[in-house]
Amino acid sequence: MNKNYNFAFLDEGSKREIRRATLKAVAIPGYQVPFGSRELPIGRGWGTGGIQLTLSLIGPDDVLKVIDQGSDESVNAVNIKKFVGLCTDVRTTADTREATLIQTRHRIPEIPLTKGQILVFQVPLPEPLRIVEAREEVTKEMHAEKDYAPMWLQLFESLVKHKKVTIASEYPCMVENRYMMNPSPIPKFDNHKLHDAECLYLFGAGREKKIYAIPPHTEVISLAFDDVPFERENFEGKSCRLCGSTNTYLDEVFDQQTGSRFHQCSDASFCKEVANSVSI
Repeated sequence: MNKNYNFAFLDEGSKREIRRATLKAVAIPGYQVPFGSRELPIGRGWGTGGIQLTLSLIGPDDVLKVIDQGSDESVNAVNIKKFVGLCTDVRTTADTREATLIQTRHRIPEIPLTKGQILVFQVPLPEPLRIVEAREEVTKEMHAEKDYAPMWLQLFESLVKHKKVTIASEYPCMVENRYMMNPSPIPKFDNHKLHDAECLYLFGAGREKKIYAIPPHTEVISLAFDDVPFERENFEGKSCRLCGSTNTYLDEVFDQQTGSRFHQCSDASFCKEVANSVSI
């Protein structure tokens, strides 16, 4: 570890304050807990809320995995791993099963997470009601009164205009039938992984200064009408060109050299594991 830094960069008082806010978030699933967001030597767009959670929770024996849109090797993921490694010396991995602490930007790994693992989300906008109400004081009242009629109206208008709900990511959920929650900009494909999960999900928004959580075995239901069920992305008839998977979230990639389009798994680690097992 670089001796010029405190372990995990943040001072111990800051880490304790963030952990206290995290404990409250775990105790009240889906509720947005305010916290004193700290300054970090990175730009706001790099997920400072998620990084602060990671720095506050990580210990010398943890194994860290960082993904960005499913990739372990993106600029965001690589530099966060370098930053955390510089001030902790913890081991990093691309193996989802091996990691004890995973920080993610906009994806949930394809391999189901287990008891004892923590998935930390980088959240740009934690408030699910922001698209229907701009005033923070009003959204707080709406959550307190469980008044989510404007969001239901938003979904209904989408159905009337487009014959389907057009929200592609950040699809709102109800947590334990009490708080409406923004699951971060994950695709709708990942929403079902939030329900009754074995692991702990933590969400950190640095700019908005909010932390919220989904503890293990929590009921998380995506908003849907009784006669119009929730639908996630459909990849029927498509498969990953690298591993052949047909039941994962697929990215459409354009090859400029050949002018062709193809699909491959968003979760690069999972894709590599499946491809290696098939080749063997």
